[in-house]
Amino acid sequence: MNALNEWVQGIDFSEILEWLMFAVAALIAISVHESSHALSAYWLGDDTAKRMGRVSLNPLRHLDVAGFVLMVVAHFGWAKPVPVNMYRFKKPKSGMALTAAAGPISNVLLALLFGAFYWAAFGLYLKQMKATGIPEKNGLFYLFRFFEICQILNAGLAVFNLIPISPLDGSKILAVFLPDRTYEQLMRYERYGMLILILLLVFNVLDGPLIFLRDGLLDGIDAVTMPLARLISGVSF
Repeated sequence: MNALNEWVQGIDFSEILEWLMFAVAALIAISVHESSHALSAYWLGDDTAKRMGRVSLNPLRHLDVAGFVLMVVAHFGWAKPVPVNMYRFKKPKSGMALTAAAGPISNVLLALLFGAFYWAAFGLYLKQMKATGIPEKNGLFYLFRFFEICQILNAGLAVFNLIPISPLDGSKILAVFLPDRTYEQLMRYERYGMLILILLLVFNVLDGPLIFLRDGLLDGIDAVTMPLARLISGVSF
């Protein structure tokens, strides 16, 4: 019994909570991202995804278990791809580009929303801490930490998905700017896109540019949301 108590006392519950918060944040980001693809396609004339129940914020509609586990553990993963029939669009290439862009745009908007929540909760936490004089990891601390994780995760997903390599959204967005013949030639190598992407990630080729762009996006979001939080909380930070 003593050994069990010692084992329980040795568990870092704060770290476990961080993992759980990241998992919940990932479920939110995935659900909004994929449902935005499906809804955009429906608005543009393709109801394929809608008929399959993908215009939904239910994570189970979009979850790929292996991809989700990897996202939580390795911060690289995937969801079930949203089926899109581009030939149902009036303008197939531009329709596909808009449908693809809906995902990253939704993540940017989520990052903006959670950025506002983060700074507001952080300001209230600082106000509470100054009043009590005791910094502690209370409910308000974990609330602003959760909002921070959501903000960073969504900003990172938005930037990552704009990489112009198949199967990421950026490859579909790029297509609208290419001549038809160039696009057709590029699509011949589409099946190698995932392999190329994995190699770039394994050898850390993308780390620098992605972190730079993500942090730039976060700085822009903070510039908008931080003054609002200062006004709400009445605390300078």
